[in-house]
Amino acid sequence: MPVLPGAEPYRHEGGEISVLLCHGFTGSPQSLRPWAEYLAERGLTVSLPLLPGHGTRWEDLQLTGWQDWYAEVDRELRALRERSTHVFVAGLSMGGALALRLAAKHGTAIDGVVVVNPANKVHGLAAHALPVARHLVRTTKGIASDIAKEGSQELGYARVPLHAAHSLRNFFRLVDGELPQVTQPLLLLHSPQDHVVPPADSARVLGRVSSADVTEIVLEQSYHVATLDHDADRIFEESHAFMTRIAPSLGKEGTAVGG
Repeated sequence: MPVLPGAEPYRHEGGEISVLLCHGFTGSPQSLRPWAEYLAERGLTVSLPLLPGHGTRWEDLQLTGWQDWYAEVDRELRALRERSTHVFVAGLSMGGALALRLAAKHGTAIDGVVVVNPANKVHGLAAHALPVARHLVRTTKGIASDIAKEGSQELGYARVPLHAAHSLRNFFRLVDGELPQVTQPLLLLHSPQDHVVPPADSARVLGRVSSADVTEIVLEQSYHVATLDHDADRIFEESHAFMTRIAPSLGKEGTAVGG
């Protein structure tokens, strides 16, 4: 299946400091593209892959699971490590969970983590019904485009395939158990008004990681897809400032490029 216009992966070859951006469940790189471009303009090498089963049609997502999504970002991270002196991982929603697992698994190979409205659990009665329901019902209504900003749209599926949602539930459980292994500096930004991932998920992440250097920022003006919402500029600026603090050479590199 051809990739939907706007859902293409994004890569930019910059300096020796790299960032891997991970998009969310049923979404696409479109939701993080402005963030990726902002960091690229400031001299970073940026990788924003398209996760398997995403960016085409929901039927393709039905055939994939968390192992496929994680394998894609793990492969991208390893490629960045080969050419970089410092590597950061970042993500939105499920992409935040992917970033946190990378941090737990790769340890000191990752310099810092940035997550926006990270998902930690499939909530509600539906979560308990998934193991059986996925064999009876193929899809449920979509979760894309929870954005407060007028005229801003997320490119995502209108339906959520339940086989993939069941795999996502299992992935969240796995990542939750690995959170104490996350020791890197962490910047967590979350929206109090989020109709997809409740603030409890961010609180859970903050309470379970072992990071000594933790910054929490509340995005008062945005819903779930905050990277396309009113607080987008703040996310971009705060994440760049965080990375500059952790890898001081980034400030010099960014200045040289004109960022």
